[in-house]
Order: sequence, then C-alpha cells, then structure tokens
Amino acid sequence: MNLSRAALLRMAPFAAFMAVLALRGVAPTDERWGFDTRWLYGLNLVIVGGLLVWWWREYGELSRQNLPTIGEAALAAGVGGVVFVLWISLTAPWMQIGESSASFRGVDAQGRLDWPLIGVRWLGATLLVPVMEELFWRSFVMRWIEQPVFEGVDPRRVGLKAIGLSTFAFMLVHTLWLGAIVAGLAYALLYRRSGKLGSAVIAHAVTNGALGVYVVLSGRWEFW
Repeated sequence: MNLSRAALLRMAPFAAFMAVLALRGVAPTDERWGFDTRWLYGLNLVIVGGLLVWWWREYGELSRQNLPTIGEAALAAGVGGVVFVLWISLTAPWMQIGESSASFRGVDAQGRLDWPLIGVRWLGATLLVPVMEELFWRSFVMRWIEQPVFEGVDPRRVGLKAIGLSTFAFMLVHTLWLGAIVAGLAYALLYRRSGKLGSAVIAHAVTNGALGVYVVLSGRWEFW
C-alpha cells in the first residue's frame, strides 16, 4: 500500500507519540536509568510538537480559513466538558481493558505534588494530544476509511461505517473502552457536523484539560 505524503504527515506525529509511550511503558519506575523516567513524557513536547510545528502549513484542515466560528467553538467546548464528565464516570471494571502500561503519578518521593512534572504532562495532554490525535484519527483514519484518497473527502459527507470503524480503532488504544467510544463518537460527529477539524480539537482539548485538573485535585492518577 502506497501512502501519500498527506497520510504520512498525519501518521508520523501519532507514531512518534506511541513510540514514546512504549518507551515509558518499559522504563523502570525507579532511577536505574539515572533520572526520573516520568520525564520521558517531555519527549512528546519536543518530538511530536516539533513535527506538528514543522509540518503545520501542510495541515490545511487546521488553517485559518477552517477555524470554527464562535458558535461552533462554544458547542465543541460544551461537548468536551460532557465527555470529561462521562470519562470519569464510565469506570466500572467491565468498562476497562487492562491497565495503562505507562501510568503517571505527579508526586515526589515525599508525596508532594511535583508541579514542573505536572505542568509538562498537562501541557502535552491539553495542547499536543488533541491536535496530534485528531489529525490522525479523524482527519486521516476516518476519511481514509471513507475513501483511500482521503484528502478530498468532505468530513460532512463521511458515512456511519467510517465513523464507527475509526471510533472502534480509537477505542483499542485506550484502557477505558466505553469512555473512548463516547469520546471518539463525540469528536467524530463534531467534525462531521461542522466540517472543521478545529471543532474536534477544541472538544478534545477541553476534555483533556479538565481531566488533568481533576486528576491533580482528586489524586486520581489512574486517569493519567
């Protein structure tokens, strides 16, 4: 299968993110590597963030002319808030697939909040992940399922098959499978409704940003 440059540009940041996630998953929890391996998450800001900035002009779906209107942005923010509430509620054992391989606790050896570490994690989850994941899952995967030459696919014309299959794939990389289905469908339908990827990005950012605040205030680190 020959992938276009457009496809590769939407796959590469996601692949880099998953590679860093895998590295964190196998890293020791102590300091046998000579440093606190939780800081490996910071590689995402450098590597994934760098790729997104480098190729930003080639992401036409995120260009200025494709920005959501104020009304669309408000709706997206509201949907993101609802997804956050559902995400922290849909946590029964049968709603989960295993456990995270790269769990994160933002406290030091004395149990105090490690604010620099938390800041890096929150920035990555709130500003980086929504852009990277929406470019991959919704802009690329969802439209590619609809039609392999995905660049010309109007998201407002994407069918239920593409929405369902891309959401199912999105679910497979999250431990809270039911919450992931809800989130994936919400972001996909926002994109389909407005035709603007920015709507999905805003909703995703609100969900992740609120989740980060909740995690720190409640100590529910399992959500990170």
